[in-house]
Amino acid sequence: MTTTLRRAATTLAAALAVGTVAVGGSAAASGSGADSSSGSQPDEVHLNLTPSSAQLAACMPHAKVRIEVSLETDRVGFDSFEVHAWGLPPKTAFTVFLLEQAGSPFGAAEYIGDITSNGGGRAENTFHLIVQEAFSSTLVNGVRVRVDLNQVGMWFADPTADDFCLGANSPVTPFDGDNEAGVQAFNSANTTPLPAP
Repeated sequence: MTTTLRRAATTLAAALAVGTVAVGGSAAASGSGADSSSGSQPDEVHLNLTPSSAQLAACMPHAKVRIEVSLETDRVGFDSFEVHAWGLPPKTAFTVFLLEQAGSPFGAAEYIGDITSNGGGRAENTFHLIVQEAFSSTLVNGVRVRVDLNQVGMWFADPTADDFCLGANSPVTPFDGDNEAGVQAFNSANTTPLPAP
């Protein structure tokens, strides 16, 4: 009886030791995985948008648009997308989109917000949304297709807002909530795209 109890106690002790090592090992592995993945991803991304055409660049020679994205989704449930712009036409509204492709034909697009310049041509706004993992999902021939949205574009929100540069017969585009906007003013074609998931 004593030998049987000793064997049972030894077996139980061994099982507990193995369980502790397994749990401790998996916690360590999980902790190290979290550390390495967070270390490999940037906390902040910066993009400089440029005018979408040479004609627009000539009409807005001092325009600068800087995007700063704080990648915080894992911590707070969304990222912070800040737009800082200056040298814009005064008192002009722009729509901001995440895009599949920076230039025409743009592909999938997500309307994320507006900025409006003040009398001195400066504009700022902050949007809270998923940026790093932004995607479009739709059916193509009965198959669900995912497209990452890691480019940025800005349009003149009013169809007549680009007339100062392109004239009264400039194109009307659908890049505003009322389905009527001017041309794309700025995009991220000349910078590193937003990080893909």
